[in-house]
Amino acid sequence: MPKETGRRPVATNRRARHDYAILKTYEAGIALLGTEVKSLRAGRVSLADAFAQEHDGELLLYGLHIAEYSHGTWTNHAPRRIRKLLLNRVEIDRIRTKVREDRVTLIPLSIYFSNGWAKVELGLARGLRSFDKRQVLAERDANREIARQFGRHVKGRHVQGRRP
Repeated sequence: MPKETGRRPVATNRRARHDYAILKTYEAGIALLGTEVKSLRAGRVSLADAFAQEHDGELLLYGLHIAEYSHGTWTNHAPRRIRKLLLNRVEIDRIRTKVREDRVTLIPLSIYFSNGWAKVELGLARGLRSFDKRQVLAERDANREIARQFGRHVKGRHVQGRRP
């Protein structure tokens, strides 16, 4: 069987980018069991309630739901077990100080396979308030309207002048 190359996304946490302002991202490996990897390759994963925390000098991923493998036997895994994140000691220390000092949280943004290894993209995030979300939505709408107008202008269909 040929070795897998490149980056193949499995799941993304779109809600995280809506609810949080992402300050910095990190790539970490995940310590998984065999049936978890098989279930992950099938795309049976949910990042909805997942978050990472430091415990005894290690980063652990809580709330990640990887469904049980359909062809698994008594060796199947628990769907919401706590999983260890694999990072360098220096990165763990950096993240730990940021989380403690800056009052930010660590959330998974996506899970993917990179050259055959399961990886998770973590984001240092600060929660957005409702007025921040409204501001982001208004900004996105304004940018979309600007792009529309620019496209019309480039194509020669001016809306403001209403030339035939």
